[in-house]
Amino acid sequence: MAQQALTRGTVERRARLPRRLALLMRPELPSLAQEIIEEVRRSIPEYGRPLKDPYVEALRIGVERALADFVDRVANPLAPRERHHETYRRLGRFEAQEGRTLDTLQAALRIGAQVAWRRVMKVGPRRRVAPEVMAQLADALFAYIDELAALALEGYLDARPDGEAEAHRRRLLELLLRPPGAPRVLAEAAEQAGWTIPDEVTAVVAPPGARYVRAALDGDVLADLTATQPFLVVPGRPTPERRQALLRVLPDGQLVMGIPVPPTGVADSLRWARHALRLVETGILEYAPVIDCEDHLITIWLLSDQALIGQLARRHLGEMDGLAPRQRDRLLDTLRAWLTTRGTATEIAAELGIHPQTVRYRMRQVESTLGDRLADSEARFAIEAVLRAMRLRERADAAPRAAAGQDREPPAEISTG
Repeated sequence: MAQQALTRGTVERRARLPRRLALLMRPELPSLAQEIIEEVRRSIPEYGRPLKDPYVEALRIGVERALADFVDRVANPLAPRERHHETYRRLGRFEAQEGRTLDTLQAALRIGAQVAWRRVMKVGPRRRVAPEVMAQLADALFAYIDELAALALEGYLDARPDGEAEAHRRRLLELLLRPPGAPRVLAEAAEQAGWTIPDEVTAVVAPPGARYVRAALDGDVLADLTATQPFLVVPGRPTPERRQALLRVLPDGQLVMGIPVPPTGVADSLRWARHALRLVETGILEYAPVIDCEDHLITIWLLSDQALIGQLARRHLGEMDGLAPRQRDRLLDTLRAWLTTRGTATEIAAELGIHPQTVRYRMRQVESTLGDRLADSEARFAIEAVLRAMRLRERADAAPRAAAGQDREPPAEISTG
């Protein structure tokens, strides 16, 4: 009944559209279909496969039929559409049979609507379509996308005996990622999903487009494996056995374990894990099949807001910008060693491989440049944080040059100017 009501409402809205719009839109369909397919394939890894892949072929058919159906409805709002309805039910069944959620298909629908509307905004004014008609067309277009999504969901649920249970698990996952709400709502969602709420959970992420084996997924793990960046929510702290099980789900390796948190903190654990994955991708964290955020808390913290670190650098080390780059680097190296070791000039000199008298000379220059800032405990802490962040950035910048066999260049810095 809900689907029928949605269809009737969509038809009624489209019935007000001038039928001549269909004549304006039809010539645009072939190039628009191609543009939508290219944008979807560029934006969604699952569709970035060879053109003859069944997944991509299903996308092509779905886009072409959806565009043709939409224009046909503008031309004749009351014409029967069951054949086109079945196309999108079939796409939903295809996703279910492949062991995926509907996230990828729904993302493709959203992209298709956006690309189509860009074309309308380009062509409409050129063809002198009135603003009020453009508004009606926008309403009809996005209502139509909602209808297609509902049809795909029908097919998806029809193809899965456990469709209702899967829907409950997805709703539970969505609730866990939102700001904490009423505990009763979460408890009811967990009961419907057959999931026991643990004291702690851990978010786990994989690189974008990672290959997955859904059949290997443990029943107590919540997952969105078709997201642009796949992730899972694991009860408790992942044990070695659990880690091995997760590597069977995502066999290409490179998993990042977030920090264990109460269930209301899933979004934080996921955010930290995704940030750590970016640090691995940029070379700041060393690659391993499984990365544990708890082993890198300081690094994740220091580089969680690099713009803010830049502000701290300008505030506490801005005076260094007036020095020659080589001199500035030497003074900062000495200052970093002084802050981290709190050793004598002899100990710092041994670490840096220079003479103790050179350490004393450089520290006098640092104190002269920074004034009494090193006597302030809060300023010292901020300066040490900035210098540690700069060192981490240098490590990432040096890795590609070393891999390419290039000569060492001055490290990239967090700007203080």
